[in-house]
Amino acid sequence: MASPPSHPARFVALAALSGVALALALAAFAPDRVLALRQAAGLTRGTAGTQSPARGGYADAVARAAPAVVNIYADRVIVEPPRRLIPDIGEQGLTGLVGQPRQRLERSLGSGVIVSRDGYVLTNHHVIVGAGAIQIVLWDGRVTRATVVGSDQDTDLAVLKLDGENLPALALDPDAPLRVGDVVLAIGNPFGLGQAVSQGIVSALGRSQLHIATFEDFIQTDAAINRGNSGGALVDTSGRLVGINTAVFTQRVPDANGIGFAIPTATARNVLEQIVREGSVVRGWLGMEYMQGFSPLGIDQRGVVIVGVHPGSPADRAGLRPGDVLLTLNGEAVFDPIALGQQEAAMTPGSSVRLQGERAGVPFTLDITLARRPAAGVQPPANAPR
Repeated sequence: MASPPSHPARFVALAALSGVALALALAAFAPDRVLALRQAAGLTRGTAGTQSPARGGYADAVARAAPAVVNIYADRVIVEPPRRLIPDIGEQGLTGLVGQPRQRLERSLGSGVIVSRDGYVLTNHHVIVGAGAIQIVLWDGRVTRATVVGSDQDTDLAVLKLDGENLPALALDPDAPLRVGDVVLAIGNPFGLGQAVSQGIVSALGRSQLHIATFEDFIQTDAAINRGNSGGALVDTSGRLVGINTAVFTQRVPDANGIGFAIPTATARNVLEQIVREGSVVRGWLGMEYMQGFSPLGIDQRGVVIVGVHPGSPADRAGLRPGDVLLTLNGEAVFDPIALGQQEAAMTPGSSVRLQGERAGVPFTLDITLARRPAAGVQPPANAPR
């Protein structure tokens, strides 16, 4: 007798039961294989109380760098002159001063970066200039006082010292790679709110002629830098220090957005080492101001033109005058006034340099001994062309 034909529904049910049994067996004896299959199929999801790791975040970089960034509160006493009476045409003697000079306490906000485990801190000169007392708030909330080791207005950097040991510190690595387009993080104390982090990219390198400092070689970034961020850290996505935040362009152009500047670590390290060793930064000085030169036809660059000579300076004693064109320094052609200024500053006071140039088309050669560059604001004004 022939067996009845199998029913299709029974076949499907048996197949489904076999699949369920196989799935249960895999889940029990090979859970890793099940997870891999689910991930390959795009079926994995976070469950309640769990979260998959964030991608592209910078929490590790912040955790590495933030403990070395401090908040700075600098107090200075401001003396206000007595009030002046409004002149009265019908009365005499009402144009003098009345009352006594008044004093008021002004507190400036800023940030700083601990750069050594024994408590040396880098910040901006403009944050602490004229301060009578400086308070520092550490990452863990501790409050301590700091003393000024030295300050350099020419680069807008200052070095502070606080008591402590085994403090969290960021290394000043001048060789840390940095390219336009790299992501950077600005860490500081904006508006006194407490430590905060903003993110942006490197917009440009080697920015100068901004009239922020005498020697400028700034990193430009669109990471938010606000009042209170000055002196804070600019770090890369590995948490390495790449710059000291110093200014935002809205200080000069109110409508500017996303244009901030930081001092590179190479400059910061040089200033730190000299201030710790000497108490100040020692630079060579010829005593002249110069600008870009051009050929008589104005079609290419040619040397640098002296536009001012400081009275009593080495350049003045050597007879250099505004309008002279400098062509070589120690046999090397000069055509960039910024680079020439950096070369001059890097030389040792007391050393001699040979300058070649022209005056009204007549060549000249001079040997000049460099002096030590006076502090900013102490130099006599340069004589400009008449």
